[in-house]
Amino acid sequence: MLFEKLTAPLMCAPMSFASSVELADACCRAGIIGGWQGGSATSDQEFRAYLERLAGNAGGPPIVNIPARWGTDPDQADRLDLLARFKVPLVLSSVGDPSALIERVHAWGGRLVQDVTTMRHARKAIAAGADGLMLTCAGAGGHTGFLSPMSFVPAIRREFDGLLIVAGAIADAHGIAAALALGGDIACMGTRFIATPESGVVAGHRAMIPTTGADDIVVSAAMNGVPAHWMRQSIEQVGLDHRSLPHTRTSMPDGVRPWRDIWSAGQSVELIDTVEPVAALVARLSEGLSAAGASTLWRENLLRRTAAWTETGQ
Repeated sequence: MLFEKLTAPLMCAPMSFASSVELADACCRAGIIGGWQGGSATSDQEFRAYLERLAGNAGGPPIVNIPARWGTDPDQADRLDLLARFKVPLVLSSVGDPSALIERVHAWGGRLVQDVTTMRHARKAIAAGADGLMLTCAGAGGHTGFLSPMSFVPAIRREFDGLLIVAGAIADAHGIAAALALGGDIACMGTRFIATPESGVVAGHRAMIPTTGADDIVVSAAMNGVPAHWMRQSIEQVGLDHRSLPHTRTSMPDGVRPWRDIWSAGQSVELIDTVEPVAALVARLSEGLSAAGASTLWRENLLRRTAAWTETGQ
């Protein structure tokens, strides 16, 4: 079964620049869900290289993040064919109606999880037939959500018995335990995995995470038109004043590229003190779960929730 080898109910979030094949592979080998950002692959060759590397991993399953529009985009037909050829078990869909993509993913025996930030979008994804939801809550890095997990997660759980992945400011075992207690099945961490040697970010981004606090996280749509969380220090080092950023997309200084040069992180930076290899990090989090009071039934609950998936070979 898909989740039987998980060592912890944990997923590494797909992230632009951070989602190196080394990071995804290390996460899967450590026994968690290894996310990678398929939409950021610059070529079909790079896209295939991820699939080939992860196909030989016998640990946790990989999950690839792609836009929902790929389901109907003829320009992405070759990449969808590659996903089908490698029978990628999990697809994380974002931005738009996933209906057509769900049909494609189900055809090769995979399962689709839709990334949502609002009740309305969660309900639309459920109606479209998504197998799971990733609830991106307040405090998340990147394109953040604004709903508190204290209400968002249990509210969706009342309406949906599928897989729930909870994201937003989680960086330790207590956060994983909280996600489970609220009704989630899997906790998702992004910022915590940026601060690993395996992440694909530049050295300055990785090193800045442990030196940054929650008060340094700035939400702004100025970088690319969509509200996202950024580290104040990285905004200032390219010559911008975070206090005077406009509320809509604005031009960047010459040569400056958001994500690459202005660095994202979530509010969980407050909990991160060091750069730590993936294997050591996952082992420490797994050991801390019982000390944090997490239910020992997470695996049974997860397998029960996804039992029907085995009917299609997953």
